[in-house]
Amino acid sequence: MYTANEERELQNLTDELLKLLERKKKDYLGKLSTEEAKELAEKLRKVIRYHDYKYYVLASPVISDYQYDKLFHALEDLEKVHSEIITPDSPTQRIAPAFTGEFEKVKHLAEMTSLENTYSPEDLKEWDRKVKQLLGREEVEYIVEPKFDGASVELVYEDDLLKRAVTRGDGVIGEDITMNVRTIKSIPLKAPFSRYGINLISIRGEIVMPKSVFEKLNKEREKQGLPLFANPRNAAAGTLRLKNPSEVAKRGLDCYAYQILYSEGKRLCDDIKTQSEALKLLAHCGFKSPRIQKVCKNIDEVIETVLQAQEERESWDFEADGMVVKVNDICAWNVLGETMHHPKWAVAYKFPAKQAVTKLVDVVWQVGRTGALTPVAVLEPVEVGGVVVSRASLFNPDFIKQKDIRIFDYVIVERAGETIPYIVAPIKDRRSGKEKLVEVPTHCPVCKAPIVKELDEAVPRCPNINCPAQLKEHLVYWGKVLDIKGLGESTANILLKNELVKSIADLYYLNKFDLIKLPGWGLKKAENLLKQIEKSKSATFWKKLTALGIRHVGEKTAQFLAQKFKDINELMNASFSELASIQGIGAITATSIRNFFKAKQNIEMIKRLEETGFYFRRTEEEEKEQKLPKPLEGQNIVFTGELEHFTRKEAQYLVSLLGGNPTNSVTKKTSFVVVGENPGSKFAKAQKLGIKLLNEEEFLKLIKKFSKDNPEVKKILEEKKLI
Repeated sequence: MYTANEERELQNLTDELLKLLERKKKDYLGKLSTEEAKELAEKLRKVIRYHDYKYYVLASPVISDYQYDKLFHALEDLEKVHSEIITPDSPTQRIAPAFTGEFEKVKHLAEMTSLENTYSPEDLKEWDRKVKQLLGREEVEYIVEPKFDGASVELVYEDDLLKRAVTRGDGVIGEDITMNVRTIKSIPLKAPFSRYGINLISIRGEIVMPKSVFEKLNKEREKQGLPLFANPRNAAAGTLRLKNPSEVAKRGLDCYAYQILYSEGKRLCDDIKTQSEALKLLAHCGFKSPRIQKVCKNIDEVIETVLQAQEERESWDFEADGMVVKVNDICAWNVLGETMHHPKWAVAYKFPAKQAVTKLVDVVWQVGRTGALTPVAVLEPVEVGGVVVSRASLFNPDFIKQKDIRIFDYVIVERAGETIPYIVAPIKDRRSGKEKLVEVPTHCPVCKAPIVKELDEAVPRCPNINCPAQLKEHLVYWGKVLDIKGLGESTANILLKNELVKSIADLYYLNKFDLIKLPGWGLKKAENLLKQIEKSKSATFWKKLTALGIRHVGEKTAQFLAQKFKDINELMNASFSELASIQGIGAITATSIRNFFKAKQNIEMIKRLEETGFYFRRTEEEEKEQKLPKPLEGQNIVFTGELEHFTRKEAQYLVSLLGGNPTNSVTKKTSFVVVGENPGSKFAKAQKLGIKLLNEEEFLKLIKKFSKDNPEVKKILEEKKLI
């Protein structure tokens, strides 16, 4: 949704606005002219939408909840004073949308609003005063529950069966994640609501990743060289967006049900009179409801409860960033009502962030399995929330630049999600002039290869395929792509541990005498692996290109390259413009290819491979395919919308096999456009230009017609059972 440049600009604007709001007094907003208020409101809306997107869609916030609240409340206050500037799309008028586009959109049975935040006992007393005033009561009974830090979900049961599970989304419409939620064992697939006279019910809950599970998951990811999750909330939200439910099942998610949103048969207020009764009903029906809860007779008991919870939260196996205080009497909810943004019958008490101040003494760079360089802050050890912290992630160079973090700065450190330390900001007022800018390495700290930074990416990378920090993963990938049976993770580990392989090319210099010395290896196992390695020399050119692991070059892109270039030398000498103009390849992939071949270590490896007979050139079969008839030669073909039988790249590959030129833009030179389900703007543009349109069936008929003269096209259609 946002480019890297837009994100940088929005973060800079956020910092400017926060500084402005810190500097000015609250009555400053009332002194602005209409034009000044309008200009400031537009800036606030712009950054709030951006942070809504980062939080709700990507589950990757870049500011604290407190900072977000400061921006949101400033906009609210501004619009109260200058009501003439309120717009229908202002974040104060509607909760921000959060659609990833990956799941079906579903309307909630009842709106899922957010909560107003408080940060002190005084704030709670002020909220209590307003509640009592609206209700006309001297005392109000409250219930206090944890404010779970996970992913909010609506669970709908009909006739006792789980019908659907929907993300919070914009509070009105969310995304259907039923298949993923069914894998969570704490969510019953069948619940006995009919026993209580309920045939349809909507429940709000929070899907979380327990701390113990989170720590185990991150240890496993670290072993595999995968990026670590920042906190359990991000891990839970990311897991729910996985497309494979079986992978979701492995993550150990949990769910707490904490509110009945809607029910038919047994009605809220009439039959279920209090929130404590509602929680008991959910518990009786098999749901994990908040075990840490307390009914309080007055606000003083509430304050005592939240402060006690603040001290005890470390012992909980779930993340909570505060406590929720609700009026226990559900009938009173209707009297109190709601604003456009939050209910007046509930409020969140936010725990103080766990922060400390220390000195940043150095920045070191770690190399990940994909070559990504991650800066890590080395800190003077400091205790943060009961844990001694000496290192913190700095994420990427853009983060360092945006925050203006320097070596020898005093910095505010926070344990985000109680786990991974995070630098909130440097304390610029404490600078002495001896601070140093953080320099991005020009060469890999592990293998010394020159570092590259690809277009529109914040992360610098080591392009060397044989970098020791990346080599194991490349070996496993090489074996998978070239179908080298026996070259899996365990074999890669043992070859590296015994220093038999220091480069991919070393595979082709192995001998059975070295292999049989390995623990658990005999002559037969050694000979089988060597046969498989030898066999890989006869793989197609495009498979060999795929195996190189060039960033952004998968199977389909490698096939496009193998059609354009007859051998590796032609590819290495291709210009940027020549690469970028190839169908299916754009500027980003072209840059990545050029960067790969700029690394001397990669060129040396290719040379050593070819010396063993592992040639990077078209096979005889591939050359024959090049000489086949090209019935679509000279035709520019565009695809729009979702195809039933093919992915976009598969369809483009079929076109290229038949000599056509699949392109991404509709112009006057476009021969025809293939239109799938839910077409985009290309469809409208094609209609406007009068360009020929084909549906998928017509396109398939065309491809079938030419398949008899093209074995590769015929093979693809046969595999998909289309002929």
